[in-house]
Amino acid sequence: MSNTMTTEPTDLAERRRSVREDLAAAHRLAVWHDLTEGIYNHLTAMVPGTIDQFYVPPFGLHWSEVRASELLTVDFGGRIIAGEGILQRSAYCIHAPIHAANPKHAVALHTHMAYASALVRLEDQRLQPLGQTEALLIDQIAYDEHYDGLARDPAEGERLVQVLGDKTILFMANHGVLVTGRTVAEAYDRLYSLERYARVHLHALWTGRPTRSLSPQQVAKVQDQIRNTAMHDGRNHPNKPAFQLHFDALRRLLDKREPDYTS
Repeated sequence: MSNTMTTEPTDLAERRRSVREDLAAAHRLAVWHDLTEGIYNHLTAMVPGTIDQFYVPPFGLHWSEVRASELLTVDFGGRIIAGEGILQRSAYCIHAPIHAANPKHAVALHTHMAYASALVRLEDQRLQPLGQTEALLIDQIAYDEHYDGLARDPAEGERLVQVLGDKTILFMANHGVLVTGRTVAEAYDRLYSLERYARVHLHALWTGRPTRSLSPQQVAKVQDQIRNTAMHDGRNHPNKPAFQLHFDALRRLLDKREPDYTS
């Protein structure tokens, strides 16, 4: 039996509906932003009110088809609690241990997106502090240097948890990347930003010209600013973080073009 936290039923139902819609939106948006490989990889989110269940689309559904109502509810043992369809084995072997490890990992997005996946194929996969965008994320990245085949054993997820720790981005050597967040909005903004930063980073390296790196002091200043200074004044508006404003904007576009994702 699943363990649940005490909450008002109507509030819980609304929170679950909201997470389902956000996760369905993330799949559709990943197609728009070329972060997907069709039916492969996996984006998951914890079920509100539980400590051992998460949402994931049934395997075989193209990400452009994902709808909120079609998401499976899966427990940490890989059992389908609700919904119809099949479960990709690596979706729970990787994601269940990561979700279980830390509330910061309530959402876990694993992709083989092109530019970030190119970086993890380099002998030195570490993101270099070449500019402002890299400095925004560089302290959030953990590096897994050990590739051990397909993730079809929960032990692999447990190993990845140890590598990830309290970071929110995992570079998986010879494989791909995994990004986490407390909400779908936070995680998706991080995933989107990482791929764009990786693209600029690689374009700079591809020129073959000497690169200009930031000093540790410059990186520290950027990270202090992003944590401790406001991005906007917030007057007369709810003081939402930038990642939520970004995801809200993306969902407004999705509402106009593909409104069926909420169904």
